[in-house]
Amino acid sequence: MKICSACLLGIECRYNNKSAANKKILKLARKDVLIPVCPEQLGGLPTPREPTGIYGGVGEDVLKRKATVRVARDGKNLTEKYVKGAKETLKIIKLLNIKEAILKQTSPSCGCGKTWQLDKNFKNHKINGNGVLAALLKKNGIKIITEEDL
Repeated sequence: MKICSACLLGIECRYNNKSAANKKILKLARKDVLIPVCPEQLGGLPTPREPTGIYGGVGEDVLKRKATVRVARDGKNLTEKYVKGAKETLKIIKLLNIKEAILKQTSPSCGCGKTWQLDKNFKNHKINGNGVLAALLKKNGIKIITEEDL
């Protein structure tokens, strides 16, 4: 049993109200139990929603309150919702005693190894680093796989 970014399983929960259905993950779901989660929705954000990025660091910095998650268009601060969503996802993981997660690469929440970062003009750029959820799961010893790893 694994946690899986809901969008990778075909659920239309991404910021643009679309899925990122992945054939390899859908095939894996026929053999393994994959629990769909969307940390942005668990944090209280609507779908669709504005694109966001991490401002001033990466996911680990957000958890330490040294960086924020902001809307790319206008810089609105959504940090608390991202942190709440990550913590709610971790509750599910602990409740079900899950040891692995399959997460959507580059997401400001789920990105593992790559995420979106905002510059001082709130323009998004892909960088090396973790999203908020990926950072929290790594901190708690959860193995993370991305769709690119399969």
